[in-house]
Amino acid sequence: DFDIPIIHKLYKFYLDLHKQTLLFPKPDRYTLGQTCERITLEILESLFLANNELNHSKIPALKRADLKLKILKITIRLCYDVKAINLKSYLILESLLQEIQKMLGGWISWLKRNSTL
Repeated sequence: DFDIPIIHKLYKFYLDLHKQTLLFPKPDRYTLGQTCERITLEILESLFLANNELNHSKIPALKRADLKLKILKITIRLCYDVKAINLKSYLILESLLQEIQKMLGGWISWLKRNSTL
């Protein structure tokens, strides 16, 4: 399943995020840090579930992943705004999330186009 590019990219994002959360100030590590990690794992789970469904059944799991991804992006921004991460770390994480968002949007669009055939 790691041969699916979006899953590989999200896995890499989690590794980078985990490194960053270890550097968070303690109060933020156990609130924002754990929340970001949990949401990331929930997205990963949704992607695995979608991958194991038939094409027409993938969309609900992918839409759930998309919603979680939007929540994650806002939470990562909050981490930056409360100074739990610096600008460089924020930009790295945000860049990875933008790539993942594009990949996910492309997957959903492809499924919608091809489910009507």
